[in-house]
Amino acid sequence: MASAAFPLPSVISGVICNRPFLRCPSFFIRKSCLRPRPFTGGRARANRFSYLTASAKNKTRSLRVPPETLHQNLFPKLLSFSGFYQGLKKAQSVIAAILILCQSSFTLPLSSWDTLFISSANAVLFSPDTKVPRTGELALRRAIPANANMKAIQDSLEDISYLLRIPQRKPYGTMEGDVKKALKIAMEQKESILGTLPEELKEKGSLLYTSLTDGKGGLKNLIEFIKENDPDKISVVLQSSLDTLAELELLQAPGLSFLLPEQYLKYPRLTGRGVVNFVVEKSDGSTFFPASGGEPKSFATIQVVLDGYSAPLTAGNFAKLVIDGAYDGVRLKCANQAVLSDNELENYGYSLPLEVKPSGEFEPLYKTALSIQDGELPVLPLSVYGAVAMAHNTDSEEYSSPSQFFFYLYDKRNAGLGGLSFDEGQFSVFGYTTIGRDVLSQIKSGDLIRSAKLVQGQDRLVLPEQT
Repeated sequence: MASAAFPLPSVISGVICNRPFLRCPSFFIRKSCLRPRPFTGGRARANRFSYLTASAKNKTRSLRVPPETLHQNLFPKLLSFSGFYQGLKKAQSVIAAILILCQSSFTLPLSSWDTLFISSANAVLFSPDTKVPRTGELALRRAIPANANMKAIQDSLEDISYLLRIPQRKPYGTMEGDVKKALKIAMEQKESILGTLPEELKEKGSLLYTSLTDGKGGLKNLIEFIKENDPDKISVVLQSSLDTLAELELLQAPGLSFLLPEQYLKYPRLTGRGVVNFVVEKSDGSTFFPASGGEPKSFATIQVVLDGYSAPLTAGNFAKLVIDGAYDGVRLKCANQAVLSDNELENYGYSLPLEVKPSGEFEPLYKTALSIQDGELPVLPLSVYGAVAMAHNTDSEEYSSPSQFFFYLYDKRNAGLGGLSFDEGQFSVFGYTTIGRDVLSQIKSGDLIRSAKLVQGQDRLVLPEQT
């Protein structure tokens, strides 16, 4: 079985397993960004004036020129420089006009011209999307293939989450309007929401619906706290409403909403959600310190939710590996932005194609990485702290490793344009850490996975027929 390598972003230096990581293009982008930006316009003139003034003062100090001589000598030079500067600006305008004419007359891209004449004040950095989910819970909720009414309710409530982050005076009127909109959809579309549930789930769905609309921690309760202008209570009840909404959406999605290509039916697949609990143990006698302030222990639990709705093959293969005990006793190795399983040479699992589902698409793409610069974004982004993905196969980046996975320690300070990871859309992300995110940063190379158990979702795991 081919081994797997995981090319991390350039911010990671050093060697893992005696193999250096290749630097990505972002290294050279950031290296060039270390230069200070040139001053333009009035700032340039002011900077030049202060430079000339400082130079003139140094000369007067050394030559002891009377103050009046300074003004007589300095300002004519400034006037001369001003004339030169204005002439340069006119020349720049002429050259820019020539470039535009050439660009419209020939197919030569403007980006190939020297950027000397492009003002930094006019440069615009491309930002693909400002609404990329920043938590695993949000990404998982958005990935559920629920009906349009439920998604409309979800969008309204998530808008409130955004408004709560405004540091100035909270727009409570807008929040109330969002909740009333969500409540109206829920009340008017009750039959359509509950009618999509399988017969055996209708009773549970009705209880969740009642809890969402009328229960404590529901939409009507949320309106009351908004009227009280209490952001803390709003935040608690809002989260409760979103959790209830997600449970109801999961009942509406009993399986995959698309058909897998026939050539991939020979692989295990997860047709919904699964939950894996890892017990990670310290190997050097140290302890994990819980964020909640509990007792430090030599072991900790990490919970990962697998999303088969967006990555059925990758999540299915991983779930089967967990059931087979492939990760019990596996060591972990660490870098600045990832915690990897050290089992790349183990003869487990399937060599699966890269599997990424783009936002707005009905089904995943296979063996095709996304182009973030072209605005393509995945349903399950890598740019979330605690994202779980498969490493690349060393033979081809169109395939994932059969068994080597990693926890991604996303750091926005080291992200690219739009706050996205430089490797966004390049790996098969199949889930997120929902419990134990604080543990990930405390893991050191050599710590081991004592056990990995599939605690939910085995009924959604479809195994290929044995031939």
